[in-house]
Amino acid sequence: MSYILAIDQGTSSSRCVLYDRQANPVAMAQQTFTQHFPQPGWVEHDAEEIWASQSEVFRQVLRDAQLAPADIAGIGITNQRETTVIWERSTGKPIYNAIVWQDRRTADDCIGLKQAGAEAMVKAKTGLLLDAYFSATKIRWLLDHVDGARGQAERGELAFGTIDSWLVWKLTDGELHITDVSNAARTLLFNIDTMQWDDELLVLFGIPASLLPAVKSSSEVYGQTRNQEIGAGIPIAAIAGDQQAGLFGQLCINAGMAKCTYGTGSFLMMNTGLQRVASSHGLLTTIAWQIGDQIHYALEGGVFVGGAVIQWLRDGLQLFPNAADSERLADSVDDNGGVYFVPALTGLGAPHWDPHARGAIFGITRGTTSAHLARAALESICFQVDEVLQLLSVESGSPITQLRIDGGAAVNNRLTQFQADISSVEVVRPANLETTALGAAYLAGIAIGLWTVDELNRKWRTDRAFHPQMPQQDVKSLKHYWLKAVQRAKNWTE
Repeated sequence: MSYILAIDQGTSSSRCVLYDRQANPVAMAQQTFTQHFPQPGWVEHDAEEIWASQSEVFRQVLRDAQLAPADIAGIGITNQRETTVIWERSTGKPIYNAIVWQDRRTADDCIGLKQAGAEAMVKAKTGLLLDAYFSATKIRWLLDHVDGARGQAERGELAFGTIDSWLVWKLTDGELHITDVSNAARTLLFNIDTMQWDDELLVLFGIPASLLPAVKSSSEVYGQTRNQEIGAGIPIAAIAGDQQAGLFGQLCINAGMAKCTYGTGSFLMMNTGLQRVASSHGLLTTIAWQIGDQIHYALEGGVFVGGAVIQWLRDGLQLFPNAADSERLADSVDDNGGVYFVPALTGLGAPHWDPHARGAIFGITRGTTSAHLARAALESICFQVDEVLQLLSVESGSPITQLRIDGGAAVNNRLTQFQADISSVEVVRPANLETTALGAAYLAGIAIGLWTVDELNRKWRTDRAFHPQMPQQDVKSLKHYWLKAVQRAKNWTE
């Protein structure tokens, strides 16, 4: 029983990765699931489909590795954060699709709360801003728009969870309704000072306390699996939101260390150690993880549309058949041809927090080609990351000199070099890019005593480091036009 299985439930796919005693990956399976867009700005998932895909890749990994459930020493779970599921306690059936973190249907509700003067109190308690990104207004929407839901909730008949809670419920056949501090901290309902669900916030959002899961640390044995589909008796030993798991998987364990995950969105997170650092520049203060009694905090800036812009060029405009072709197409031109793409397809996240921004492409001429669009799209990911990175340096009081990267787009050398150039920072790609799953595995292994943090820190290896090469006058010009484009894309819808 020296294997750790990481469940990595993401925004576009469900994945399982199996690690051996040395924390080396030995098997991996992945399955995509359906994205639902019922109205402009709305994004939903079928929670039952998420579970079906996750249980299938779980079984596939065991088959591929020729292992039985009894060979697994522990499970670590990492998940897309903020995505909101409510289900019936008696049947385990969701009352509606999961409302995804990208969803903007409650943007006007958040604006109303801001206008009522609630944001200062919310930020002081949670470290977050009032935005549709987080779970609270999604919960309220479900209670107010699904027939009978509010009455059921007030009678204690419903359960809320982010995806980690939903998976643990399914893994344990409804025995455990729990979450960890890193996910609870993303709901707008959890006080990150008292480490409790906050009564004043529950009243503000109109949410009955009976809906909420128990909050645990990020690394402990919570219980065992009971679901016969995947096997009973496996310890569930870690839970962490995907970005926090990525930070731990990158072994950014000391204050001042930062990582960026280039996934569907792009998320920068900097470890601030045992101190909660308040942001005055639109970044989020959040909990990184809790191991034992020790809580690490972090500053974060989220870019809502990162790799998703490449998916949109592939699926929406059909510029290329495979996402990997974007690098080849972008490399076929010497520069962006004066084209700037603001991919505010679901509004803008940090530091703008503008739900009414919309995607826009500027600088198009008769000479613009699909290659220029591909290049501008790739560059847009880096421009957005750079905005957040510069603010992290301001908030921390010292420049960030190294950025550890992971995620699907991190394999793109064009993108990573451009990031190093415009951000004037060393960009380091690790040998193992699956750092989100790895972080969940690390936390589970710590919980069951397979390894210590110090042992894990010695395992981190670099694949390649990218250093700034672009002349500063070129960097200045590129940033000037990018910021000009962003200002013109903001506040588009009314």
